[in-house]
Amino acid sequence: MTDEESLNVLPGFPTDSTAAFFDLDKTIIATSSSQAFSKPFIAGGLISRADVLRSAYAHFLFLVGNADEDQTERMRAHLSALARGWDVRKVREIVAETVHEHIDPYVYAEAVQLIEDHHDLGHDVVVVSASGSELVEPIAAALGADHVLATHMEVVDDHYTGEIDYYNYGENKASSIRELAAREGYDLAQSYAYSDSITDAPMLGAVGHAFVVNPDRTLRRLAAESGWGQLQFSKPIALRPRVEPIPVAAVVGGVALAVSAFFVIRHLRRRRRRSQ
Repeated sequence: MTDEESLNVLPGFPTDSTAAFFDLDKTIIATSSSQAFSKPFIAGGLISRADVLRSAYAHFLFLVGNADEDQTERMRAHLSALARGWDVRKVREIVAETVHEHIDPYVYAEAVQLIEDHHDLGHDVVVVSASGSELVEPIAAALGADHVLATHMEVVDDHYTGEIDYYNYGENKASSIRELAAREGYDLAQSYAYSDSITDAPMLGAVGHAFVVNPDRTLRRLAAESGWGQLQFSKPIALRPRVEPIPVAAVVGGVALAVSAFFVIRHLRRRRRRSQ
């Protein structure tokens, strides 16, 4: 099968039943969303500089791709405890007001272009993240995503309890994708997924067209074994010129190997022209 054939819509197949699932941290943005908002959270009195320092080592492991499942779980528990007692409305307001300032510098241009090309083909775009929904939803809105699948923290009387209702991580990402596909009528065999992380192997395996982004050696080997494409994202781009700032009220309310981002974008554009 050629690259072009693998990216073609099947004859007569409705493009509106196809979705593209994007991991957020280190796939759409070159950092973790929780770390990106650390400064405004400090300014808003939600966390202290000492809290940031205690999270610094875990964030370093995340950036270099060395955090294993146990370390990731410890980081999850730390962040959950840290959020205990936070006012949900205040968190949403801080994120909505600062999303462009603190996320723009980290957004990959290649990811933004792929999102636009999927939309042009009539595909729904879904941001899938282990980060909390209050962080993910404003970023996804700025990107023009159609749906968000994220972690949900337990809330009582408009404050976080420190417990997690649903942790959208690992196998849970694949489960939430399948549930959304059942509700929206997506054909997962014709759908796409993009992620940088080995922990997202279940998510990548849930679709017919999977791509690993900036893979390390382990993920590159798994991609080769699984027949997944490989992409390199490197160019940051500001979202503000492309998308209108989102108001606070809006927030609350196998493929061939070694495929470049340019190659995928080019063929998505060809599909768009053929569908017109």
